[in-house]
Amino acid sequence: MGKLRVFFATDLHGSDKCFRKFINAAKVYGANVLIIGGDLTGKAIVPILVRDDGTEFADYLGQKVEIKNKEQEESLIKEISDSGYYPLKLTLKEHEELLTNKEKLNEVFLKLMRERLEQWLRLAEERLKGTGVKVIINAGNDDALELDEVLESSDFVIHPEGKVVELDGYEMISTGYANMTPWHAPRDIPEEELEKKIEEMASKVRNMQSAIFNIHPPPYNTGLDMAPKVDENLRPVTLPGTVVMVPVGSVSVRKLIEKYQPLLGLHGHVHESRGAKYLGRTLIINPGSDYPYGILRGAVINLEDGKLKSYMLTTG
Repeated sequence: MGKLRVFFATDLHGSDKCFRKFINAAKVYGANVLIIGGDLTGKAIVPILVRDDGTEFADYLGQKVEIKNKEQEESLIKEISDSGYYPLKLTLKEHEELLTNKEKLNEVFLKLMRERLEQWLRLAEERLKGTGVKVIINAGNDDALELDEVLESSDFVIHPEGKVVELDGYEMISTGYANMTPWHAPRDIPEEELEKKIEEMASKVRNMQSAIFNIHPPPYNTGLDMAPKVDENLRPVTLPGTVVMVPVGSVSVRKLIEKYQPLLGLHGHVHESRGAKYLGRTLIINPGSDYPYGILRGAVINLEDGKLKSYMLTTG
């Protein structure tokens, strides 16, 4: 069992800038394993609208942006993509048709998500093939199920969902499924189902002492899962001067980490709860996420001879 330097990040939500930084982390931190723990895709399309006279504008971040030349258009497209959104050039008529056809809108949205993920996989291979760096990318609860097909199509990037992946003697199990959320995301499932998924993988692990649990939701009530409480309209609940925070992690993830006590738990899902702590002998980490600003939150973890040597939360 050798030395591993793992760089772990999660919840990039479509940010091109964060993904480029993720690929560069191999060189910056000297990591030989790069892992994304889920939530790969962005949350919205930003239309770039073309009027009948050929002039263009976009409604972006609540502001109407008039596009005056090609350079400005390219700059705006990059800014939108770096923030995790999907720019899409449309005529006013095409835009109106999408707004009135939900099925077509969903089809276009999925196509944009697939295309960006395909671009990321190609970039990872172009930059890192032949370097000895392993790249492991999993979907998260917000990601459409159809994206697993894209991840499986890569001959270079490892898609770890539901598998035991061996990393120089360390065994890692992974899932992007999560306990139910108020948003009913594509991979939200009841705790009982999540527990069953994890148990099925854990039963195949030979040595828990050096195992890694790459599980998208953090363990419940560990301080790594505190998020704003929301009301029935999905708006944050507030008290005078503060937002009410509550634990939203997974009960089953906590139960199974306490049961099996792996070496390391890698989690994400809750952007606001960046941190690391021990749950028994298991170090659990949630690096958090600031993807809208192109800031990559991550963690560098050094493993040697089946043991955790050190870790560091990173911002870049």
